[in-house]
Order: sequence, then structure tokens, then C-alpha cells
Amino acid sequence: MLDDGEIHPLFYGAPTSTSFRKLRKRIVRQAREAIEAYGMVERGAKWLVCLSGGKDSYTLLAVLHELQWRGLLPVELLACNLDQGQPGFPSTVLPEFLANMGVANRVEYQDTYSIVTSKVPSTRTYCAMCSRLRRGNLYRVAREEGCSAVVLGHHRDDILETFFMNLFHGGRLATMPPKLLNDEGDLFVYRPLAYVAEADCEKFARDMSYPIIPCDLCGSQDGLQRQQVKALLDGWEANSPGRRQVMFRSLMNARPSHLLDPKLFDFAGLLRSGDPEPQ
Repeated sequence: MLDDGEIHPLFYGAPTSTSFRKLRKRIVRQAREAIEAYGMVERGAKWLVCLSGGKDSYTLLAVLHELQWRGLLPVELLACNLDQGQPGFPSTVLPEFLANMGVANRVEYQDTYSIVTSKVPSTRTYCAMCSRLRRGNLYRVAREEGCSAVVLGHHRDDILETFFMNLFHGGRLATMPPKLLNDEGDLFVYRPLAYVAEADCEKFARDMSYPIIPCDLCGSQDGLQRQQVKALLDGWEANSPGRRQVMFRSLMNARPSHLLDPKLFDFAGLLRSGDPEPQ
């Protein structure tokens, strides 16, 4: 599928090594599998593809355009970057990149940085408020552009980390699903990279020499819960390679009868063989 013929400009200059070709095929295949497994495609829909300038969002953008280019993703794609007013943010990098790649896009400026830093003490992390403000603005842009879905670059490791953050700090078994309906009920949130490993995104973006923009708002803060969980998972993976994938598969193999939530399974109504039916 990906070996011969024309390709989207986002893949121009791709390495010709066998290892890169295998990496590219794997990422595209995994994204396509997630899209199909979770019923993301509505033929003729329009997706707002959120582009932060990080390795994950570049990978997402390239893969979706490749699938669209191949006729495997019958939706319209609109890339969107939200410039949040961070000091020193290289505001010309993404517009120039998207223009050179021929990618339809909208760059939206909203100074959420000032709001976050004014309301959140420097001793606390900015992530929650920053994410909330960013998501609200992206929903607004999606509505203005007539999009039916907001598409994010969260990958397998993000989903695992969120699961353990909820487990350790939130007291619940939950994570970021590949497909979600927003609270207002008018937009889907999709995560097509749900099956893709972070290491693959990192290697793909690096090999493609995409112009990576780091997140300097919260990345400089120490002691983030997500960083701690990530370090824990890294340790497990080092001691037992493949453990991340095993844990991820468990999220797709839930057994309510072997958990403790009576809202998900009728423990009180369990009957032994031979027990009379309740009247």
C-alpha cells in the first residue's frame, strides 16, 4: 500500500531505509485499525486536526493525510494550531510548514498563557487549566469551521499514563478513549494514534525532520504527576520489555464481573445453577 507511486507532500524526503519503511507502514496500519475499530469515519465529514508542533501531532497529521491520499479516509481534513501566547513561541514555524506542505489549515491566536499563569500559583502545575482552555477554544473553532470531530494526537503511552494517573490519584478506572462525545453532545473527539507507541512517533518525526516545537509552558515544571507515572512505566518496560503493550491490551479486555463496580455488573442478582428465579 505504501511502497510505490505518488505520496503526500508530508512524506517527501522520507528516508528510504527498510527500518523507516517498516516504521511508517506500522504507524499507518495501526492508525487505520483504530479508526475502523472505533467507528470514526463518517463519509463526507470534516475533521479538525489539532497540531501543537510536537512529535505526536506531526505524526498524526502525516498519517491522516496519507490515508486520505490513498482513498482510505473519506473525510476533509483541516489542520489547526492554537497559538496560546506563550513568550518566545515561534509563531511562524507551523504556518510556513503547513503552507509548504499544501495542508489546509487555520492558525488561531488566543492568549490563554496569561490566563493560566495569572490564576494558577507557580507552585502548582498548569496542565489542567491549560488543557481546559485549549480544548474550549478548539471546540469553538471546530464549530466555526463546520467540523464534526476534533482529532488529537494522543498515542498508546498517553492513554496508559492517563489510566494510571486516574488509578493512583483519581480513584477510578478510566482513561482517554479513542472516541469520545463532548459534553455538549455536538462534537466527537478522536484519537487515531491510540494503538501507536510514543517511541514510534518520536522516531518517525525525527526521521522526517519535522520542525518540533517544545511545550515550554508546563514542560519546565518539576514533579508533574504524568512525569512520575511515565518514569514508573519506563522502569517496568526496562525490566520486562513489552509490558506496556500487555497493559494496553488489558484496557481492551475488561471483565466487569471480575471487578467491583455493582453499577457495571449485577452481583446481587447472581444465581447458582439450580437456584429458583426471583419472584
